[in-house]
This record gives sequence, structure tokens and C-alpha cells, in this order.
Amino acid sequence: MSEVENTSPATAEHKERRIVGRVASNKGDKTITVVVERTVKHPIYNKILRRSTKLYAHDEANQCKEGDLVAIVETRPLSRTKRFKLVEIIQTHA
Repeated sequence: MSEVENTSPATAEHKERRIVGRVASNKGDKTITVVVERTVKHPIYNKILRRSTKLYAHDEANQCKEGDLVAIVETRPLSRTKRFKLVEIIQTHA
């Protein structure tokens, strides 16, 4: 009998999508709004543009303040809009 490795998605190594951004708001209970900025090049004019995306993340201990630099990772849907959770606070806002 031959041995077969179990390669189901549940047991395989999973690379988490880690995103770094600034906290724009911490008004919600256990929820923070993180603004992620990226730069893109205009297809015709070749000008570098700044684009931003607002993501909602779960902050269990309500420890983030506005202006903090944080890292968040993708998770299962926690509410209608929340799809991320807080991993670490990289830099606090003074």
C-alpha cells in the first residue's frame, strides 16, 4: 500500500496577507478604520498618483489611537464590512 500525503487546504501552509496602514478612526467599539495608501502610475500621462483604500479592522482591546501605524491581516468576515483583524501596532502617534 502506498502512503499518500494529506494536502488539504486546512493543513497546508497558508501565507497571510499582511497590510500596513494608518488608523484614521477608532470611533467604533472594537473597530478601527485603517487607511492604506499606494502609488500608481497614470497609464497615459505617466504621472505618479497616490490612491488610498479604507479598511475596517477588529481591535479586540480598543488599544489603537488615531494616527497609529498598524499591521492588519485578512480574516473571516466579522461583520458586514469588517474583514481584517489587528496584528500589531508598529508605531504609536505621539
